[in-house]
Amino acid sequence: MEEEEFEFAEDLEAILHLTPEVQLAIEQVFPSQDPLDRADFNAVEYINTLFPTEQSLANIDDVVNKIRLKIRRLDDNIRTVVRGQTNVGQDGRQALEEAQIAIQQLFGKIKDIKDKAEKSEQMVKEITRDIKQLDHAKRHLTTSITTLNHLHMLVGGVDSLEAMTRKRQYGEVANLLQGVVNVLEHFHKYMGIPQIRQLSERVKAAQSELGTQILADFEEAFPSQGSKRPGGPSNVLRDACLVANVLDPRIKQEIIKKFIRQHLSEYLVLFQENQDVAWLDKIDRRYAWIKRQLLDYEEKYGRMFPEEWCMTERIAVEFCHITRAELAKVMRTRAKEIEVKLLLFAIQRTTNFEGLLAKRFTGCTLTDVPGVRKTHRDEQYPPNNTRFKPKKPKAPDNPFHGIVSKCFEPHLYVYIESQDKNLGELIDRFVADFRAQGPPKAGTEEGGAVLPSCADLFVYYKKCMVQCSQLSTGEPMIALTTIFQKFLREYAWKILSGNLPKSSTNSGGLTISSLLKEKEVSEAAKFTVDELCLICSILSTAEYCLATTQQLEEKLKEKVDKVLVERINLTGEMDTFSTVISNSIQLLVQDLDAACDPALTAMSKMPWQSVEHVGDQSPYVTSIIMHIKQNVPIIRDNLASTRKYFTQFCIKFTNSFIPKFINHLFRCKPISMVGAEQLLLDTHSLKTVLLDLPSIGSQVLRKAPASYTKIVVKGMTRAEMILKVVMAPHEPPVVFVDNYIKLLADGNPETFQKILDMKGLKRSEQSSMLELFRQRLPTPPSGADGGPSLSFSTPTPEQESSRIRKLEKLIKKRL
Repeated sequence: MEEEEFEFAEDLEAILHLTPEVQLAIEQVFPSQDPLDRADFNAVEYINTLFPTEQSLANIDDVVNKIRLKIRRLDDNIRTVVRGQTNVGQDGRQALEEAQIAIQQLFGKIKDIKDKAEKSEQMVKEITRDIKQLDHAKRHLTTSITTLNHLHMLVGGVDSLEAMTRKRQYGEVANLLQGVVNVLEHFHKYMGIPQIRQLSERVKAAQSELGTQILADFEEAFPSQGSKRPGGPSNVLRDACLVANVLDPRIKQEIIKKFIRQHLSEYLVLFQENQDVAWLDKIDRRYAWIKRQLLDYEEKYGRMFPEEWCMTERIAVEFCHITRAELAKVMRTRAKEIEVKLLLFAIQRTTNFEGLLAKRFTGCTLTDVPGVRKTHRDEQYPPNNTRFKPKKPKAPDNPFHGIVSKCFEPHLYVYIESQDKNLGELIDRFVADFRAQGPPKAGTEEGGAVLPSCADLFVYYKKCMVQCSQLSTGEPMIALTTIFQKFLREYAWKILSGNLPKSSTNSGGLTISSLLKEKEVSEAAKFTVDELCLICSILSTAEYCLATTQQLEEKLKEKVDKVLVERINLTGEMDTFSTVISNSIQLLVQDLDAACDPALTAMSKMPWQSVEHVGDQSPYVTSIIMHIKQNVPIIRDNLASTRKYFTQFCIKFTNSFIPKFINHLFRCKPISMVGAEQLLLDTHSLKTVLLDLPSIGSQVLRKAPASYTKIVVKGMTRAEMILKVVMAPHEPPVVFVDNYIKLLADGNPETFQKILDMKGLKRSEQSSMLELFRQRLPTPPSGADGGPSLSFSTPTPEQESSRIRKLEKLIKKRL
């Protein structure tokens, strides 16, 4: 029995196995928390949940009864549902038949509605067709009435226009003509009709007749060849101007042209080329004349011409064009008589007049003046004066800028040549003043300061630049820049480089015996204190010139036309001043370097092998320190305003002195152990002085630049390492060679040879040492160039200072 129930359960489980999608749908429709409804129901786990312990089995009967009750209820529910589905098929068929009948009825109603809608649409179309016909008829009728009205107005207007033209009733014609023209525009599409075309031709004929008649009236009122002009304007001419506004623009231009020409005819006679008043010295009379004429025009004819014609401005502009042409002509003829003062006078008066025009007028007529050039930049220059052809200038704030003054541009070479001459005389005066006053003296305000002539030169440059930019921003500015470049170089050569003290080969009276006797000798300095001040003053001046030249270049580029900016380049002049600075620093370095040479020579000739004990610093060190303390404070105080160049001086001196000191160390041979210790102490003393070089003798303690300190530490550490190698015993040789390679990091056999010479080894010993040295040299890395110099790690400055302190303690103990 149990086996049959187990087989039945397996069959049931196989039959009721649902897919995950179906199971998920069932859970969504019938959510349940009952474990029996779970898809992964496990009977064993469920039983274990009901009876977790053996004691719970005591309630097994109650649990079984509950389950049987639940099964019974479930069977009842299933039975009820099955019975309820018995009549479902029949009810469904009945509902389907009823739905089909309803659909048929609905379809019939929709068809009736569609038929009625088609009938309504047809009715609406018939109604709208009638309305459209009425609209077209109305539009055509309106157009016909409007056209007839326009035609009536046109016919009447043409007749009236012809009658008024004959009677010169220009006041009525001005209003009527504009209306006739406007009405005629409506008949452009009807020009194929003969009557309309005839009316159009009559209007054109009336316009032509009006133009000819108005020009004749103006010719009669303002004859080209007449002795006098009428006393004042007439109302007829005023109305004629209103008519001219409606006619062809050429009529208006012709009226303006004739009136202005007649109004300025007197000017051409008064200021002919052969008249005295035509020359530049009386240029004020030209501008005074036009001012009077403009006042006369506004008083007599100001109301005759319409305000929008800007007749006052047109007269002034035409006067400017005529004046520019006349001035250019007379200046070409009398070019040799043009002097710079006269030229500047004429330019000044002309630019003042142009400024007056800008205050009075807007410049709206500059591009449409009839019968004249459109711009004032089209002036033709003679072949002999093509030196300064005008370029397209910047758009000035003053629209009248250059309208007359452009004529002076071809003759600005007179101004440029004058500035060339003036600057040449200025440089010569600077040279003479320098020779008369002498170089700046030490201890004075001038000592080490910028030369006053430098400021005077650049002030004059600024004045010339501003003045020239007001005259022209084209080629003359380029020519002036060339003059500036010329005299910047001359100033650098004649005033700066030419006054640098000459270096001397005389090293003074310092001797070995004097050094050994520790006597202070100051004759070794080649330059006097005044000469040192002069060098520093020239250096400061060159630095000022360098910075100011750069600013001058920027200002010139701002003033000149944009198309010419690339031609402004003062790099060569700035390089010249940089060279003066470099030469000045080199002279200071050479002077101090040469002052130390006798002391270094004395060091190399001292008997270091016979030194018996280590004492204070040697006399040659005292001499070197003395020269440093004499020169460096003077140089520093005189270069206070150019601190960076004082730093360069310190760096260059150190780079020159330290290699020279090491070379003289190699000449000290042979050296005993005690002598090497003394030299090491001297080297440390010099190193201390060099590290303090930038602030030596100064009350203000300032830390030396890191770049300078690095150079001193690196150079003097090498000198100390050389002496340490000399102090080291050469036995055993392998240890000595390895110690040399470790301390000096120098793979050059020549350096090693010098070390052996300083130790006083014999040639036979040196040969074996050199051979061992070559064998012990580390192999250079692959791919590196084989050479004598090797790269080793050098001791840090902290390590070296620690070693020096140990050595000092050792020396004190021995003493």
